[in-house]
Amino acid sequence: MSRPGEPTGRTQRPHLDAGVEPPTDRFHSALALDSNKPDSKDLALDLGSPVSPLRSRAASAAVTNTSSSSSSSGSFSGKLPASAAAARNVASGGPPGRPNHPGEISGESGPTALEGRSLWPGHRRTGSAPLVYSGGGGSSSASSPMTNVLPAGNICPSGIIGKTGMIAQKTPRSDVLGSGTGNYGHGSVMRGGTPGAGAWKTSGDVGMGNLVDSVARRAMTSSDLQEVTRAANEQYKRGQFAEALRLYDRGIAMCDHNAAYRSSLVSCRSNRAAALMGLGRLREAVKECEEVLRLDPMNERAHLRLASLYLRLGQVENAKRHIYFGGQQPEHFELQKLQAVERHLGKCANVRKIGDWKSALREADAAMTAGADSSLLLIALRAEALLHLHQLDEADSTLSSARKFETSSSSSLQTKFFGMLSDSYIYIVRAKVDMALGRFENAVAMAEKAWQMDPTNTEVTMVLNGVRSASRARAQGNELFKSGCFAEACMAYGEGLKSDPSNPVLHCNRAACRSKLGQWEKSIADCNEALRIHPSYTKALLRRAASYAKLERWAEAVRDYEALRKELPGDSEVAEALFHAQVALKTSRGEEVSNMKFGGEVEEIASLEQFQAAISLPGASVVYFMAPSNQQCTQMSPFVDALCTQNPSANFLKVNVNESPVIARVENVRIVPTFKIYKDGMKMKEMICPSEKVLEVSVRHYSILH
Repeated sequence: MSRPGEPTGRTQRPHLDAGVEPPTDRFHSALALDSNKPDSKDLALDLGSPVSPLRSRAASAAVTNTSSSSSSSGSFSGKLPASAAAARNVASGGPPGRPNHPGEISGESGPTALEGRSLWPGHRRTGSAPLVYSGGGGSSSASSPMTNVLPAGNICPSGIIGKTGMIAQKTPRSDVLGSGTGNYGHGSVMRGGTPGAGAWKTSGDVGMGNLVDSVARRAMTSSDLQEVTRAANEQYKRGQFAEALRLYDRGIAMCDHNAAYRSSLVSCRSNRAAALMGLGRLREAVKECEEVLRLDPMNERAHLRLASLYLRLGQVENAKRHIYFGGQQPEHFELQKLQAVERHLGKCANVRKIGDWKSALREADAAMTAGADSSLLLIALRAEALLHLHQLDEADSTLSSARKFETSSSSSLQTKFFGMLSDSYIYIVRAKVDMALGRFENAVAMAEKAWQMDPTNTEVTMVLNGVRSASRARAQGNELFKSGCFAEACMAYGEGLKSDPSNPVLHCNRAACRSKLGQWEKSIADCNEALRIHPSYTKALLRRAASYAKLERWAEAVRDYEALRKELPGDSEVAEALFHAQVALKTSRGEEVSNMKFGGEVEEIASLEQFQAAISLPGASVVYFMAPSNQQCTQMSPFVDALCTQNPSANFLKVNVNESPVIARVENVRIVPTFKIYKDGMKMKEMICPSEKVLEVSVRHYSILH
């Protein structure tokens, strides 16, 4: 029967993003021998690692050769054999014969440390459960001769270790701080706590959390490196990554320029990278891991963490370079993950080359699902595909989900993507989206940044020249239009369309010139093209409606104005234009329009005859049954007045049920406020005590319905 803190099955090699590996039973026993020797000369300064020292990929071979007496009961006495000591060092993340850096986080744990934050809403990595040492499922209070196997504060989620090569569970479970009983140090993290939105909570009372916060505040002014790093590790375990980052920064400042603290500096920087990953700042975490490798080129944990980061950023070649470092061979599932992302990226390049944008969108999504969930490059590809699929607003929001487009000073982050440097490609897509949405100055700035990064790339140069040319033509056309030179402005916009044929703004501007010149059919054609590219372009819709009206194509004009009323419900000019188009349409059909009116105040109804005549008027009639003494009516009346102003094409009627009880009785009104909507004398809807929102939506719907 396994003891608490011991593995209950065969070991599992780490996921690509773990960077550490659970120890075997044999190695666990070897660790136990040394855990009661805090002053062991084999170990560097102990800074209170947030997680237990775990076996690295190379450790399993070393552990196999350790003494069999250390593989079972844990009662072995005497000095640790040299082979076992070497295995311990390898298992802690360092090469044989060298101790692991003290205080270093051996494996990311917590709600975001491993998985991070996807930059694209709706995606999360698959198979990315925290891979740290998983102890047995026994009671934490069971006795064991191996006391203090894990140092206080170690992160030890419990659960069954799968067989070698088995992928971890895809559905993450919540982690909470354990009570610290038995072999677990106080504050150990264990599985199965109160579910929460990824938050870390202590098992003790609020006072324990306050105590940790107090320790952290004291550590910020402390000159004791050990106190600072331990406080940082505690904040990391609690999921307070920003606070942990500040403390690690303080630790780094204390270690810098002091050769005696070199190993501690490596640990602080490695832990800082883990905190950055927890905050979703993956590019900064990459730079931090590169700094760790500058200080310690053979740091295996930094290599594996970089492999994970690069894969999530969609940079497969860089991920391969680190996962194969030193001739190491990845696990089968790691290789599968790499190959899946690489396969989808290859398909992305192929379909982009032939302009198959639906497939590009699908393959980008597949690559993100496979593991490249935080790739700005794939986000940019999604935006470019949406742009070509005429979903401009979605393309813009997709780019906005990445929040920022920082360039990277790290050469390793500047990989080729579709023949362009990665950051250059991101700026090019941003420029294209900005151009389509009329942000010409921003587009030029983005394209120039892309060219400065990648001046020899043909596509970047072509995009820059096109953006500059279209922007100049638009500026020239605007000046000519303001001067009343409509024919010349029309030609200027045409020149811009030669550089950017799919620019909806230039099409719409040329439509305005053509309408000024009386070229209504050509104006409609330009508006049609602008709306094909950007279906929600309200200015193009408005200009097309006006052109239809000029041609007396009233049915098309009413259709466009009704669509505009839905988009611009408070626009009185659109409402008036719709009313006049409706009157003209009815007139062309020979219908009665003498009683149609536009705008005005809410009409008070005093008699049944007046009521029946009013609701028989063409168009929508909104009847408000009210009583001045009723509190709800008092609150609703100002809103009804506002609706009357916003919907001038509808007739608004008010019936005081106290003064006109006959109307209330005939209409069967027993509760106020009650609203009834009539259309050409026919009752369409009745609402008793509606909310303002329900009333507004209903009035808007029936006022534009014909």
